[in-house]
Amino acid sequence: MFNFDFYNPTRVLFGANRIGDIGKHIPANARVLITYGGGSAKKYGTLDEVQAALGDRVTFEFGGIEVNPHFDTLMKAVEVVKENKIDFLLAVGGGSVVDGTKFIAAAACYEGDIWPLWSKRQPLARALPLGCVMTLPATGSETNHVAVVTHTGLGQKTGYSDPLLFPKFSVLDPTKTYTLPVTQVANGVVDAFIHVIEQYLTYPVYGKVQDRFAEGIMLTLLEEGPKALHDPENYDVRSAITWSATLALNGLIAVGVPQDWATHRIGHQLTALYGIDHAQTLAILLPSLLQVQRDGKRQKLLQYAERVWNIQTGDEDSRIDAAIAKTREFFELMGLKTQLGALGHPKTAIDDILENLQRFDMLPMGEREDIDFDRAKTILTLSY
Repeated sequence: MFNFDFYNPTRVLFGANRIGDIGKHIPANARVLITYGGGSAKKYGTLDEVQAALGDRVTFEFGGIEVNPHFDTLMKAVEVVKENKIDFLLAVGGGSVVDGTKFIAAAACYEGDIWPLWSKRQPLARALPLGCVMTLPATGSETNHVAVVTHTGLGQKTGYSDPLLFPKFSVLDPTKTYTLPVTQVANGVVDAFIHVIEQYLTYPVYGKVQDRFAEGIMLTLLEEGPKALHDPENYDVRSAITWSATLALNGLIAVGVPQDWATHRIGHQLTALYGIDHAQTLAILLPSLLQVQRDGKRQKLLQYAERVWNIQTGDEDSRIDAAIAKTREFFELMGLKTQLGALGHPKTAIDDILENLQRFDMLPMGEREDIDFDRAKTILTLSY
């Protein structure tokens, strides 16, 4: 196991009716900007609950943060922050809203164009404090210091992390997920599942505790994900999914072990160029990536086959083939496509994606940094 530091300062307020507790964790004299996405936060009364919990604090609202939040939209929010002397941010929504709010927290304290700092992953000197009310379990952004933002003008979708971007607190109320469209529920489950995969399916370093945590999260998502599609107001099911998504990317299973993230990095290009849902890009790419990288991942793929899919018979290659096939079947069971061509995009998309990977200096990638241009092309070709 590698040496590691583990730090996660986010307070989790889990369970029904926890929005009412947020006032205990925001300064009484704070000037608060509430950020949100579309109209669902208003439609279903979540914003009203938040405003009631904030009491007499001075509050402002900024809505319209997109899925895969856009740089231009977020910079408008930064203007609101500066004009109104905001000193606390409260994100109400899913991972895109939380990611976007982290960007606002950073950009509001930065003079000049923050994008070069963001895209080159340079450290922050300061950021505004933020909290969040999570309504879509998927990204794990509610308890980590990572954010992904899209600069549409550049065609660039970039992940960034800084310890100053940990939320001070996060409300995880499973009942707030009841009204989500089926597609968003499915995307959230698959996104969380692949977050675990990116930290687990690499090579063994005797991270036995991390492996067992990861396998437990994956098994929970496999069991509970399909149930959520058919029984949307089952509190136990939604609780299990909500907590699984948080644990998938709060840093716990990542410590001391190698990580991959190639599926995400290539997937970000599909989103930036074609607007494909993030989880959908991952479902398209992961099975092909596992095939291409199977030799380097062999030991962990065999472990994954046995412990997650209970595949114990046959030779090594047949067990790996079966595990990859089962993974693809799970994504399709959740309603996601697993081939880019099935979404109607032309095969020339492969060249566009490869061009982006080179343009933004993203190659090589993978836990061994062995996914070069040729391997990326093979992965994309198999994914089509």
